[in-house]
Amino acid sequence: MSHSYARCPYHCVWSTKQRQRMVAAALRERLWPYIGGIAKQNRMKALAIGGVEDHILVLLSLPSNVSVSKSLQLIEGGSSKWVHDMFPEQRHFSWQEGYGAFAVSHSNMPQVTRYIANQAQHHRAQSYQDEFISLLKKHEIEFDERYLWE
Repeated sequence: MSHSYARCPYHCVWSTKQRQRMVAAALRERLWPYIGGIAKQNRMKALAIGGVEDHILVLLSLPSNVSVSKSLQLIEGGSSKWVHDMFPEQRHFSWQEGYGAFAVSHSNMPQVTRYIANQAQHHRAQSYQDEFISLLKKHEIEFDERYLWE
């Protein structure tokens, strides 16, 4: 075979630093499309982007030669710089270092897309911390809760 073919979608989740509620609706309206642009510029596809004031979820399809950690480094770094440049009053804005990235099968992409789109409604009943722990458990990822929120 002369070409390589891969589709590697991940449901990525990360928070603002110390889960500060810094991503107001007006900022989200501009930040989510900007993040989509960072993805596109780096040969990724942001299939869905959503979140609330203290965290973001992205359904991200990666090219086979880009790691999850590199892709999120590009998105977090580029979006933080953009926020600082465009919104000087947000000089304390930053993303946390850690993240969750969960592989998504093609058949589950519609459910994950709906889940991401309904974050505001979802978080009326569940906190970010509970949501993140639920995702870790669902994907059978071992963790020590003492180190999750540093």
